[in-house]
Parts: sequence; structure tokens; C-alpha cells
Amino acid sequence: MEENSLPPNPRTVEEVFKDFLGRRAGVLKALTTDVEAFFQQCDPEKENLCLYGFPDELWEVNLPAEEVPPELPEPALGINFARDGMLRKDWLSLVAVHSDAWLVSVAFYFGARFDKNERKKLFNMINDMPTVLDVVTGRKPLKESIAPPVKENSARESIAVSHKSNNNKANSSAIKPKPSKAPTSQDDNDYEDEAPDEYDDEEDNYEGEEEEHESTLCGMCNENYGPDEFWICCDICERWFHGKCVKVTPARAEHIKQYKCPTCSNNKRQRA
Repeated sequence: MEENSLPPNPRTVEEVFKDFLGRRAGVLKALTTDVEAFFQQCDPEKENLCLYGFPDELWEVNLPAEEVPPELPEPALGINFARDGMLRKDWLSLVAVHSDAWLVSVAFYFGARFDKNERKKLFNMINDMPTVLDVVTGRKPLKESIAPPVKENSARESIAVSHKSNNNKANSSAIKPKPSKAPTSQDDNDYEDEAPDEYDDEEDNYEGEEEEHESTLCGMCNENYGPDEFWICCDICERWFHGKCVKVTPARAEHIKQYKCPTCSNNKRQRA
């Protein structure tokens, strides 16, 4: 990605912060005042597109840099793919989150040779500014806030994803593992006397569901379901897809209210 007539790379903390402010202003224009033009340029039919902000407060939607590695850290790829599968405000929020991460990465790329105090100063200057997400969502960040302690385990929890039958599908974007079938707080003797037949039936049903899961094919690649793979179901045609086949990650799925697969999205545009 080439930037037109840009000055040499910033060298001081103040110069890096000025570069950050310019790029941030460009991104904010795209997501607020120029949002209609930005929305139209993010065509899902095109290849991986990125949102770039420049130091002169301009913005551009374009393909990523061809050189590897790129001269500067690149923005998130493929922001256009999720445009029609999400509510507009949720999609803009998702782009804003990725833009915040990109702006910080560029700033600290320029500040890679700063010492400890300079890096701390740069971070504090950036941290005093509202994030792009704050502005896009209208959220007013607190100047001083004390975060509650976070348990180490909770910070490292992975998103456990399992295939569910369509009849039990409450939300296609949140696919959760099947709960274990532990006995309730009954007396052990009562459970032994009354539960075996019922428990056997439940085991049979569970085995039947497992067989159904194994026979489910991805609507894109026609490959079988894998227990460790992320899958998502289209709320329109109710077909299941590998997340990687439709370019949807577990993080992105959390923001999707109603997921439409590429085929259903294309059909909607053709009818329009």
C-alpha cells in the first residue's frame, strides 16, 4: 500500500503521535461523516479489502500491500466480506475495533527504538484519546476506572465450539458444546432404582446426535464435521458451514445477529 507524498518516518514521540492522530482522523471520517461512501466501497464481491488511514487525515479502501513483509503493519484484511451478514452498526463497530488495533500497531512500529520512558509517554498520549470504537458507538470512556481483578483462567478460556442440531439452534453465531449428562441432586439409591432405563435412552439419543453430526457436510466444501472445528449455520437456508470456508471467525460470529451465507446474501442482492 503506497501513501502519497508522505514525510519521512516520524522519529520522536511527538512526531509519532502526530502521525497517529492523522491516521485516526482519516479512519474516523470513513466510519462517521463519510460512512455511506465507505459502505459502498466495501463490496463483498471484491477481494480482501482494507481500510487505510493516512497522516494527512484522508482514508482509502484498497487491497493490501503486495510486498511481503509490508513496509508498515497492515490493517485487518477482508472487512468487506462481513458487510451484508451483519447489522450495519455491528459491522462498523467490528471495523472500528480492528482499526484501533492497527493504529496502535503502526504507532509502536515507528516507536520500536524508543526507550522505556518514551514508549510509556507515547502509550499515555494515545490512551488519553477516545478510541475509534468509542467515537463510532458514542460511548464515553471513563477517565479513571479501576478494573476488577481478572482470574487467570478466565482470560485464557478458549471458545469451545461444537456442532448442534438445527432443532436446538438458538443462535447460529454462538455454537456451544453439548452439556454433560450428570445426575441431579437425587439420592444415589433412588437414582440407581429409577434412572438406568432413562439414562440408557439418553445415551442412545446422544449417540444418534453424534452420528448426525458426523454425517453433516459443509455447504461450501462438502467435507464432514470435525469436533474441533468452528462451524456456523445460515439462519436463512439452515445449512452448516466451516467458519474458514465462509471467512467467519468465532470472534466475528459473536457480533452477528443473523448470519446469511454467501449464497443467500447473493440471492438477496439479485432480488433487490
